[in-house]
Amino acid sequence: MAHLRDQPAGVDGITIDWDAPIRVSDGTVLRADVFRPTEPGDYPVILAMGPYGKGLHLADGYPANWRRMHEAYPEVAHGSTGRYQNWEMADPEKWVPDGYVCVRVDSRGSGRSPGFLDVLTALQARDLYECIEWAGQQEWSNGKVGLLGISYFAANQWQVAALRPPHLAAICVWEGFADHYREGARHGGIACEFVKGAQARQMFTVQYGMGSRGPTDRNTGRPVAGDVDLDDDVLRQNRRDLYAELLARPVNGEFYQERSADLSRIEVPLLSAGNWGGMGLHTRGNVEGFLAAGSELKWLEMHGDTHFNPFYNDRGLGLQKQFFGTFLKGEQNGWLDRPPVELLVRHPGERFEPRFEQEWPIARTEWTEFHLCPETMELRTSPGASGTLSYQPEHEDLRFRLPPAGHDREFTGPAAAKLRISSATADADLFLSLRLYDPQGTEVTFIGSNDPKVPIALGWLRASHRRLDTDRSEPYRPVHSHDSIELLVPGEPVDVDIEIWPTSIVVPAGYVLELGIGGRDYSNQGTEIENAMYPTTGVGPFIHTDPEDRPAEIFGGAVTLHFGPDVTSYLLLPAIPAP
Repeated sequence: MAHLRDQPAGVDGITIDWDAPIRVSDGTVLRADVFRPTEPGDYPVILAMGPYGKGLHLADGYPANWRRMHEAYPEVAHGSTGRYQNWEMADPEKWVPDGYVCVRVDSRGSGRSPGFLDVLTALQARDLYECIEWAGQQEWSNGKVGLLGISYFAANQWQVAALRPPHLAAICVWEGFADHYREGARHGGIACEFVKGAQARQMFTVQYGMGSRGPTDRNTGRPVAGDVDLDDDVLRQNRRDLYAELLARPVNGEFYQERSADLSRIEVPLLSAGNWGGMGLHTRGNVEGFLAAGSELKWLEMHGDTHFNPFYNDRGLGLQKQFFGTFLKGEQNGWLDRPPVELLVRHPGERFEPRFEQEWPIARTEWTEFHLCPETMELRTSPGASGTLSYQPEHEDLRFRLPPAGHDREFTGPAAAKLRISSATADADLFLSLRLYDPQGTEVTFIGSNDPKVPIALGWLRASHRRLDTDRSEPYRPVHSHDSIELLVPGEPVDVDIEIWPTSIVVPAGYVLELGIGGRDYSNQGTEIENAMYPTTGVGPFIHTDPEDRPAEIFGGAVTLHFGPDVTSYLLLPAIPAP
């Protein structure tokens, strides 16, 4: 490695092995960077594997995110030069001095690891399994490996933990989806365009073989995406276009199930950390993973703020170290006395009140049906008058308001809506939003994981996917089977249940909560952000506008809501009684 930039062993007490080879079962050699204490010994391992290029510095690939994080939380820079900081992975300078080894692996076909780029497959889960076993048997390892990372580096934790690698001791799943169909590819059956942009921006740009055309590792001077330059045709042949695949697959099946985990097989201790403002990718999976995992020792934490800040700030780092200290080092640090659920209950103005609970949903929840009243456009605890209301999907939505109260009201948990609808065409995509307004009528938004101004919560459903999985559904959390398409008869009403992703909000006295029902993504006036990777109008990159998935002749007809004494039409909210 003489051609690497000088990196003396032991700088800042960290010895670094660049591009350590990990040969997996089919002979492919994956490449890993290993950051370990200079002092010889047996140390626990923090590992992550993904497709974003282990050599791409966060400030080089995502300069605006880097700057905003350090402005919001200067503590992130304390005790670290930041020279080894990468996208969504632990900072080695915050972990190695505490007696951990940090291992970063480029997944197959990404960065400096050759192969076919195809994310979240069974093969990639097996690769991760073998990387865990490799790390657990190195001379610098104490035989205990923990997985830590955000989003992609969290989602594949569910998959590999279900395979039960012997050296895997604990996982910290930070804002990571668990159900590829429902939480990543198709919300309520509607194609989400997130992956189209993400693979073009973040995966294909560091695909193995981009070589000199890709970014350079500022620490080694080597190309992030391999030492070879492959032409564009070869690169395309060496990868799967995940967005094209999901467009071609409107119903759930083997393709999506391969990329989801059998959560019941997970046995290791786990901490699942989700984001209230992560609507579209970073909320539901953390709750569902926590509930369904077979682990006896499992904890759920729910926070707000951006995608990065809660992971890297002192509070997040402290949670991670206390958790891994227990299960990788055997520390007696109080973690085992911690209640299973910690919620940062959300208030307007980015104020959060930490509170521990014994379960999710909260046992004392008062599930409250707020009926949609067409005559007043209000949400009431008793049904309203008979009638109908219609809207044009691409031009308007209907708004129903919960009248203000003279006291604060908390709603924390999953939510749902039951509606009777008809469409002038053969299908309809339903977009639901929960919004908050102050006494002056101004909408109150919140910092989300991928957008600076998000509403309280969102829900989606394609009407032709209305069939429920009755074995898994609860009144407060309808689960749709998504295994068949049942088109509408134009003008003929049908009943639909719509899941609204988990949320938390304390509605202050005098404030108004509103339910929006329409045929397009929630949108506000938007926010201009330096070097933004996508428009930020309230849903971040999680948009649903592809005409190939939503042709106007099928989804463009007027939608009608039906009301009456024999019609059940309500919003079900998780009211938490005041102490």
